[in-house]
Parts: sequence; structure tokens; C-alpha cells
Amino acid sequence: MASSSKSFVLFVALIFSTINMSIGARHLLQTTMPSIPTLPTIPTLPNPTSLPPLPSMPTLPKVAMPPLPAIPTTLPQPTLPTLPTARPALPKTALPPLPSLPTMPTTLPPMPSIPTSLPKIPSIPFLAPPPATST
Repeated sequence: MASSSKSFVLFVALIFSTINMSIGARHLLQTTMPSIPTLPTIPTLPNPTSLPPLPSMPTLPKVAMPPLPAIPTTLPQPTLPTLPTARPALPKTALPPLPSLPTMPTTLPPMPSIPTSLPKIPSIPFLAPPPATST
């Protein structure tokens, strides 16, 4: 009951908002368009005048540079030590034998038998019901 009354209220609110939107849309369609304001005119810029010519580049005095030192054409070659050509023999080591893996059984052991009868539960005297009284 409460959910149907809530949905009814939501439905009525939707109808009223739809009516208001359609009235607003009709009002917008019936109004005249506002006039577009005119933009201000841009003033014209003055014509550029010709610039005076640039001064000529001054000449710099020539400076005598000392000559560069001579680079030797052959450089001394470093001497590398000689590497031995024969490798030393490695000591022979004997590895112990690998242990043998245990053998896996190929047959399964027999399944234990499941008892078919339940053992007798002994009765406990203090949990027995009280004797019936007859009058």
C-alpha cells in the first residue's frame, strides 16, 4: 500500500513538471528573438613608414693566434701480459652413488569391514523415567 501511494505521488509530480516544461517551451517559441547587438568598429591602423637603413658592420681587428702544438702521429702501444695457452687440470672427484627410491606397492590393502549392527547401549539407572504410580 505504501509503495503504491509513493508511486502515485511520483506520477503526479512528473505530470506537473511536464506541464510546466511544455508551458515554458511554448513561451520561448512565441517570444520574438532579441536583436543582436552591433559590434564596435575597429579603427584602422596607420600605414607603416619605411625604416632607416641599418648601419654597416664594423670591421674587427685581426689578432694573431699562437700556433697549436703538434700532435704526435704514433702513440706508444701498451704491452699486454701473455695468457697461458694450456688450462690446468681439474682434480677428479668421485660422487657417491644416488640412493635408490623406495618401491611403491602395486596392490591396495583390504578395506576394513563396516559393522552392520550397532552395539547395545547400556542403560543408565538415574536417567530412566520414574515408575508409574497407580491409585
